Amino acid sequence: MVDKSWVVYLLKCADNSLYCGVTNDLVRRLRQHNGEIKGGAKYTQARRPCELVYQEVCEDKSSAMQREYALKRLSRLAKQKLFL
Repeated sequence: MVDKSWVVYLLKCADNSLYCGVTNDLVRRLRQHNGEIKGGAKYTQARRPCELVYQEVCEDKSSAMQREYALKRLSRLAKQKLFL
């Protein structure tokens, strides 16, 4: 079994909103968010298509979830500075 890295990511949705999440399979998760395969968050289902604008590889699931929490607490402007 291949060990996959944990990634924190930001998506820009069709309504220009931002969505933050964590996964260990970014390609699969993006396909889920965009409705190509089953799954994905309710939030993104109504705001498709979603575009990946930022990703950050983390050491493990715990550190990825801590980073996600920190990113979610940032203002929209601070989040945009990560990818603009």
